[in-house]
Amino acid sequence: MKLGIVGLPNVGKSTLFNSLTKAGAESANYPFCTIDPNVGIVPVPDKRLQQLGDFYQSKKVTPAVIEFVDIAGLVKGASKGEGLGNQFLANIREVDAIVHVVRCFEDPNVIHVDGSIDPLRDIETIDLELIFADLEVLERRISKTAKSARMDKEAAKELEFQERLKKLLEDGKDAILMELQNEDEEKWIAEYNLLTSKPVIYAANVAEDDIADDGANNSYVQSVREYAKEHNSEVFVICAEIEAEISELEEDEKKMFLEDLGLTESGLEKLIAASYRLLGLMSFLTAGEDETRAWTIKVGTKAPQAAGKIHTDFERGFIKAEVVNYQDLLDCGSYAGAREKGLVRMEGKDYIVRDGDVILFRFNV
Repeated sequence: MKLGIVGLPNVGKSTLFNSLTKAGAESANYPFCTIDPNVGIVPVPDKRLQQLGDFYQSKKVTPAVIEFVDIAGLVKGASKGEGLGNQFLANIREVDAIVHVVRCFEDPNVIHVDGSIDPLRDIETIDLELIFADLEVLERRISKTAKSARMDKEAAKELEFQERLKKLLEDGKDAILMELQNEDEEKWIAEYNLLTSKPVIYAANVAEDDIADDGANNSYVQSVREYAKEHNSEVFVICAEIEAEISELEEDEKKMFLEDLGLTESGLEKLIAASYRLLGLMSFLTAGEDETRAWTIKVGTKAPQAAGKIHTDFERGFIKAEVVNYQDLLDCGSYAGAREKGLVRMEGKDYIVRDGDVILFRFNV
């Protein structure tokens, strides 16, 4: 999974990226300090994985990972080359979802690029830049499709779809809101890889005082939550400064620090939960003496396609999946014990994998 972090300059975007990835992107109180997109690979925290690793005394424990791409602070006019311009928008095209960091704190020492705090205005500024960039892409597509539409019925249908999509964008609406009428339209919009067709998670960056109650008394956070609800997006409240402190701590210190703040999970854990929900993802597990590993798949994936995540041969030669829930396995104390209690099941090609399944695939190529 690849997430792109965007936001106006000085909203706490690079501070958040640094704390999530410990990648050390330069963070300073002026625009455009992130000149090239910074990339960080982050393991997905999953307590089940460590428990299973201990259970099997595995030589290696391999978590699922998320790739974060930190995009330089966008400003009004970025799609037309303002600030650092369009080159950064290209970096967002490759991500699965966009994490939009929005400033929800007052601090006279940190300059706001527009001179005041207004999260909805900031969201609109970034969104319009993404829409303008998408319109540019779509106009090039339309002029190409129009040439073949006179002779080709399929191209004529696609042209009609492109014109509808263009109208939506010109009305200031995101491509993700487009009502798709058939499989062709689903295929076309996926091919265009538009920025506004990607799901968005809003990271409401607050001051330390607002983190314990999850921003409940912060009017800026409330406005972001209402906006996100209308746009079927996710929101999580974060204090980038606190995340930066947490990222420097050892695991046991981290837990105590969070408890002192009245928190049960870090910003990274909140973000991962939000992104898994938004993208409809989950994890199944494979376990043994050599390695215990988490694999990320879409909710609703069938056993052969899950096997294909490990190796294409597993999918091609799929015979059966030997499945046990991770908690049942731990509770029984051994694989043999779980099998005796009838908790290990043999599943076929139509089995839909569940979150937390521990699977051994049987295949023959």
